[in-house]
Amino acid sequence: MKERITRRAPHAVALCLLLSLAQTNATAAQLRKRDPLTPQEVEMVRDAQQLDARTNLFVKIAERRLAAITGGEQLQSNAKWGELPKGARADYLADLAVILDEAIENVDDTASRNPDSPQLGKSVRKLAEAATRFLAQLMPLRESIEGGPERESLERSIDNLNQILEAVKKVPEEKDEKKPGKKG
Repeated sequence: MKERITRRAPHAVALCLLLSLAQTNATAAQLRKRDPLTPQEVEMVRDAQQLDARTNLFVKIAERRLAAITGGEQLQSNAKWGELPKGARADYLADLAVILDEAIENVDDTASRNPDSPQLGKSVRKLAEAATRFLAQLMPLRESIEGGPERESLERSIDNLNQILEAVKKVPEEKDEKKPGKKG
């Protein structure tokens, strides 16, 4: 009897691991069901090949989600940007976290491929400028959002914004290529 249990134990462990992985994948799939970008935004990001242009787009897209989160200025839908995906505050917070992840990833990708790119500093500064504004709007939400996925998305967004603010400290000062009054 003991031998039968021992032979089945590895199979039981494997089955438990598979069920655990399946549940994790199902949860991840549920979280990814919602596309954080409108089709128009996706197209604009795809078309923006330069890092600084893409960064500007991510900032604008993040501003749109932040307005939906905070109930700030109502954004009018237009053909250029498209109507925001329908959702609750928790959905927009999750969208914001993903959008910030994408913006950071774009900068990281450029830094790994071309560490001397002049667009890196400009893009990180643009993100840091936005991060300061975004944090000022998100921090008060910590008092009203208790827990769950909404709180996790809020904290993920705040963490991303803090990472951006830390990264900008490592960016060298901008050099003026041509100063007025000097020949060059």
